Amino acid sequence: MDRSANQGGRDLTVAEWPPPTPPGRGTLEGGLDRLYAGRFSDRDRREKLRLWEILCRSFFDRYVPSEGAVLDVGAGYCDFVNHIRAARRLAVDLNPDTARAAAPGVEVHQHPLERLDEVIEPDSIDLAFASNVFEHLRGPDALLQVLAALKAVLKPGGRLMIMQPNARLVGGSFWDFFDHTLPLSEKGMSEALGFAGYEVVECRARFMPYTTKSRLPKAPSLVRLYLALPPAQWAFGKQMLVVARKPTSGA
Repeated sequence: MDRSANQGGRDLTVAEWPPPTPPGRGTLEGGLDRLYAGRFSDRDRREKLRLWEILCRSFFDRYVPSEGAVLDVGAGYCDFVNHIRAARRLAVDLNPDTARAAAPGVEVHQHPLERLDEVIEPDSIDLAFASNVFEHLRGPDALLQVLAALKAVLKPGGRLMIMQPNARLVGGSFWDFFDHTLPLSEKGMSEALGFAGYEVVECRARFMPYTTKSRLPKAPSLVRLYLALPPAQWAFGKQMLVVARKPTSGA
């Protein structure tokens, strides 16, 4: 689930930080690989891979037409796109590690999210998935730019699925990560989607726990049980799940 909000991996030393900044990018954008390599240990990565395989088989596969195209927005280490079943799979992220993590057959674009419609064909995507991405954008205008770019590449009737920390539920811990810049609740996210011309078709304030390092058991059978029991999500969920649809006509 949370592909960015985890700490405890390798330390970033003074010598390593700040990393060299590629031309045209800020210090943070140019150092995403170094930042996340420091947050996720090898053990974290292995556990997350197992968790995402269960999440895709037990929950997310139902949203994806088997012959369709899926776009992982801010794909990070490709935890979602490597496990989801679809005829065509794409990933967009500025992190150079995304290309290294992608499974065979996954199309990777190292490109700004606000301009992803420059590298992906219009009206070509059945489902776009953004997990723990939008809280890293620099503000509401940047969010609207990304939503507009996604709307351009989604097919009419195509869906955008968003999973990210619910700022109303995580409280002050939202700010435990210096690259968290845009706090939103499920209501704020829905408002932004409506403003951008989407139709919200599903909205859950509580879905998954805040981080993959929670104390909840991660045995496959227990994860499947958690996904099947809404009361468990109401008790422990601090990440929202919002699904929106691009209108089939008009806006």
